Amino acid sequence: MDDTFDDFVRARAGALFRYGFVLTGDTDDAADLVQEALLRLGDTWDRVIRKDDPEGYVRTIMVRQHISWWRRRRREHLMAETPDLGYTDRRFDGDAGLWAELEGLPRRQRAVLVLRYYEDLPDTEIARILGVSPGTVRSQASRALDKLRVQRQTALMEEV
Repeated sequence: MDDTFDDFVRARAGALFRYGFVLTGDTDDAADLVQEALLRLGDTWDRVIRKDDPEGYVRTIMVRQHISWWRRRRREHLMAETPDLGYTDRRFDGDAGLWAELEGLPRRQRAVLVLRYYEDLPDTEIARILGVSPGTVRSQASRALDKLRVQRQTALMEEV
């Protein structure tokens, strides 16, 4: 490993943590996800840096690792105590309601919306990161937005 890896970690660690939080919804899981992804990146840094897209590689690792963890844990719902309220990015305090609505989406739909609107990635890049076709990305985004619209309309109807 060389100084470029250290520079990359210093420059992108905060953004990767926020990305991990959006994927997991939990600060501890987000930190674990970033740590695991950076460990894997460190092992392959020389090869990845030659391809000129280390951040895309790390994000792909994070998404795949998160899905893998989720598959292993999806049946476990045991809690000894009430979970904490989680991490709130100070830049998005005004969007707390939006983040809460995103948590109600299935993980893949949430990942597609976050990658598309939060990270501003094109559908082809999202498809590459998630390992699906661009058509699947578009359909997942459409379904997610439809579900958010229904949730919003339901909330407005309840207020009236």
